Amino acid sequence: MKIAVMGHGVVGSGVVEVFYQHYESLTRKSGKEMDIKYILDLRDFPDSPYRDKFIKDFSLIENDPEIGIVVEVMGGLHPAYDYVKACLEKGKSVVTSNKELVAAKGAELLHLAREHNVNFFFEASVGGGIPIIRPLHLCLAANEISEIAGILNGTTNFILTKMIREQMSFADALKLAQELGYAERNPAADVEGQDACRKICILVSLAFGRHVYPEEVHTEGITRITLEDVAYAGSWGGVIKLIGRAKRLEGGKVSAMVSPAFIHAGSQLASVDDVFNGILVRGDATGDVVFYGKGAGKLPTASAVVADVVEAAKATGSSRSLNWEDGDGHTVCDWQETVSVFYIRLKSAACQKELVKQLFGEVKPLHRDGQPQDEAAFVTGEILEKDAAAGLEQLKAAGAEVLGCIRVLDY
Repeated sequence: MKIAVMGHGVVGSGVVEVFYQHYESLTRKSGKEMDIKYILDLRDFPDSPYRDKFIKDFSLIENDPEIGIVVEVMGGLHPAYDYVKACLEKGKSVVTSNKELVAAKGAELLHLAREHNVNFFFEASVGGGIPIIRPLHLCLAANEISEIAGILNGTTNFILTKMIREQMSFADALKLAQELGYAERNPAADVEGQDACRKICILVSLAFGRHVYPEEVHTEGITRITLEDVAYAGSWGGVIKLIGRAKRLEGGKVSAMVSPAFIHAGSQLASVDDVFNGILVRGDATGDVVFYGKGAGKLPTASAVVADVVEAAKATGSSRSLNWEDGDGHTVCDWQETVSVFYIRLKSAACQKELVKQLFGEVKPLHRDGQPQDEAAFVTGEILEKDAAAGLEQLKAAGAEVLGCIRVLDY
């Protein structure tokens, strides 16, 4: 079984390292002799022990009948999508860690794999080294999955952990994350929630059977979270986490969102700190099941990729359980019509208390050390998203300054 690896960055080099480090064990587990024939990268690696395997021409992989499995770890949509599609059409199984690719093109590529009786595997696209894709479509197959919620991005979780534990500002925590290599120079995909959005789209598509696209999911990041918000969360009895979540609704619709949230200290997700990820799956037979581990990194991600290579080598045809139908763009309900509980922080006059009660009903006041006299914070009851937004606009019109607004979740 000849393998090609496309991309030799952090994850790609980890894949090659793990493959040869555990070669004998992998051969035994797959029941087949395997070897990496090509490593595709535009750069040169003259000092690599595998320098004789490097190529720059994708057509060598596409047109080599010996190649049975292709590993795509380049990232991004193009040329990854074109290369993966071409490999599947040539009857080669593909393994990827590329969440952007799976979130945007998963239904199409899974259909193409079934059409050509090969496999498109992507365990590493969500949760790094945490097993979650295979448990969802195999281990939990006897369950009706009703809800998925998780901390799906290690960078933002690291930043929030530093804000909570060490009272670092968002800017300082982000700078530290960049210095340690947890955050990119341009961290937008992480801190604006886009990475978590792609991952929840993959999970909900698999769990509920219909493709949910990132543009359908309302997404908010953590850039507006302050140390004052962290203090109020603590006084409420919890912490702030960036949560990607999806829930099955009656009539086939899905509620899905990515946003910061107050999570009670007693929740299993509240204790997921630093660069770790935690994913809660709610099934009708199992109840809540939580998957925990390192959500990114060279070797954890490579571990999941190589495990998929072994599965692809063992397979005698396409997986029938790893699939979903394409979406029509109307699978996700209008987020503004969903119900939430909110933490709200205002700079306002005392006379606006009556307006708050009028707009939000009975609220639970929150307090923190050093709270200014003109600052008010409270937690609402359940309220429609659109009504909460309208209420905030009325408060602004009455002269209040909205300093913070974060959802409160019960997991």
